[in-house]
Amino acid sequence: MKIKKSKKKAIASAASAMCFAAMTSITACASGDVAGAVTSTWNTARSQIVSVVNNVVFPCLDVILAVLLFVKIGAMYMDYRKHGQIEWTPVAVIFACLIFTLTAPLYIWSIV
Repeated sequence: MKIKKSKKKAIASAASAMCFAAMTSITACASGDVAGAVTSTWNTARSQIVSVVNNVVFPCLDVILAVLLFVKIGAMYMDYRKHGQIEWTPVAVIFACLIFTLTAPLYIWSIV
């Protein structure tokens, strides 16, 4: 006995819809303290997050900003030679961001 393709598609789509409904109904029926779960997860993983951010993320940002600062200083010098004027704002902003990321590990974790 052969089943037509349209019946196979209908059965497959109905089965997948039932599976999808079953997966979402489990989480809809679940209830609990979400804030407590997030807080306990943060307290458990905090030391690892702090060490990764202090030893990987901030140094990467520092290197990127330092390279960008030197490139911007070089471009500023070339612009000075070409036009005879200096635009300090981009260099000052990048330098301020570099100072912020260099000093952030000292105080950022007391804020968070």
